[in-house]
Amino acid sequence: MGKIEKLVPDTSVIIEGIVSRKLEKKEIQVDELIIHEAVLAELEHQANKGKAVGYLGLEELTKLKELSKKGLFEIKFSGSRPRYAEIRHASLGEIDALIRDLAWNESATLITADRVQSKVGLAKGIKIIFIQQEDITKKKLLLEDFFDETTMSVHLKENVFPYAKKGQPGDIKFVKLRNKEISHDEIKKISKEIIENAKLRKDSFIEIEREGSTIIQLGKFRTVITQPPFSKSWEITAVRPVKRLSLDDYKLSEKLLDRVSKQAEGILIAGSPGMGKSTFSQALIDFYASQEKIVKTIEAPRDLDVGENVTQYAISHADPQEIHDILLLTRPDYTLFDEMRNTKDFKLFEDLRLAGIGLAGVVHATNPIDAIQRFLGRAELGVIPQVVDTVIFIKFGKVDKVLVLKMIVKVPSGMQEADLARPVVEVRDFETQKLEYEIYSYGEETVVIPITKEEKSTPTEKLASKEIEREIRKYCNDCSVEIKGSNKAVVRVPKRDIARIIGKAGEMINKIEAKLGISIDVEEIGKAGEEKTEVKYNINEKNAFLTFYVDNKYIGKMADIYIDDDYLLSATIGKNADIKIHKKSQIAKSLLDGFKNRKIIKIQI
Repeated sequence: MGKIEKLVPDTSVIIEGIVSRKLEKKEIQVDELIIHEAVLAELEHQANKGKAVGYLGLEELTKLKELSKKGLFEIKFSGSRPRYAEIRHASLGEIDALIRDLAWNESATLITADRVQSKVGLAKGIKIIFIQQEDITKKKLLLEDFFDETTMSVHLKENVFPYAKKGQPGDIKFVKLRNKEISHDEIKKISKEIIENAKLRKDSFIEIEREGSTIIQLGKFRTVITQPPFSKSWEITAVRPVKRLSLDDYKLSEKLLDRVSKQAEGILIAGSPGMGKSTFSQALIDFYASQEKIVKTIEAPRDLDVGENVTQYAISHADPQEIHDILLLTRPDYTLFDEMRNTKDFKLFEDLRLAGIGLAGVVHATNPIDAIQRFLGRAELGVIPQVVDTVIFIKFGKVDKVLVLKMIVKVPSGMQEADLARPVVEVRDFETQKLEYEIYSYGEETVVIPITKEEKSTPTEKLASKEIEREIRKYCNDCSVEIKGSNKAVVRVPKRDIARIIGKAGEMINKIEAKLGISIDVEEIGKAGEEKTEVKYNINEKNAFLTFYVDNKYIGKMADIYIDDDYLLSATIGKNADIKIHKKSQIAKSLLDGFKNRKIIKIQI
């Protein structure tokens, strides 16, 4: 490239430091560098708003001024200072138009890194130097010097030693990286390099830029840059995923994997910061994508490391209504909403779920129930189970607990009077189906009550529970009994058996209550057999009894015996871990015939 008589740079090359770099390397030589007053005004405007690009651009102008003093070229400022309206509408091309006019009037060459600016300039007959992204040397970033293969995040602050968090979720160490403090000039240099690369690299972008703060996705690094007046001093926080896992690595139970893949449509992924929520989210996205499903994400910032077949939407660049409309029109099979923080995020999650879109949302929570409580006051109580049906709590990089939600009408635990019945959201442990919390309206408040059963059942309650269970099993094959005080019990049975047990106008349940002398509430237990476990056994036909032997851990528990899925009987496992049935009984004859005809005999606890 020969020597250029006059060169006019636009804002894009000034911010990215391209002009000074090329002049220092003598890749271009100029007699006169002409800076339009509009460039200075726009950079001043950005700096006054606290945006990093404004400060970086002004530093580049200072550097160019210093280079001119070495006699390499002359520098001058030209053109009239733009009006406020022109600065305000800079994104519409007003500033670019002023710079093009200056290049035309001066018969100068315009240098730009903006493709649209170069195209418009060529159309007007202006001499153009267009700096493409490929022209920028991709060297190792200064930021990367602070990372190694175990580093999760780096924390750089002006006049403070650099620190890093290293390890894996659950085993994190806070490590000082060196004994030299980060200087003001060093942290500004690192910031400038990050912003320049974010504009030039295809895998990077500036996600959010506000007064005093900039959030950038730089490859796999999510970086947050803050500066005065937002923060007391310059600070850079850079986070990256340490390890990529698949859903298989979490060793989920078949029951949970089946729910995640087929049934759960309102999932909350919860956990404290640094516990591995994002890693699990990426594994879930990969799992859905591998099933040849259309998967999208809603993020702010877009920092999840996903495949090319997954579309990432930035909520910071669109309003909730636009995201809502786009997702309804594009019809994804699954959508992940990363980092829900404020009421608008939760409202958008609710709107999308009620519109029928399958969603998984990520929230910060110190324990599983906190994730559900984030919706209280933001959604009607009756709507919550429709919006959220599963909570997956991540702790130390593992699935620590899974909760499921269901709404029923009942008397809340601890209350006795039947007229206190109301809609109650039951929160149960997914694996054990144990009731852990109840959410319901109490007066004008919505309360979350933990269900604790620290006190063991008394011998009298155990006897009463077994007697009630024996009576109820005359009418159904599956039931559980919970004693609620001295004169009340809750019986849970499959949905199909409720009507038979209650009877016409409550006739049957009234007879059972009169016989047992206790008030009984009948509730749905869920799917038949959902709470049972099939156990292994040995059988002995000696003497006058047919004896089943099971593991000692089942002593005292109630067992059901089936022949080819047909219920036969229920019995309590004896102190020798056995069930004895007299050979002369009809039940024993049915069992022996079943064995003879090679039918499946199974025992469920």
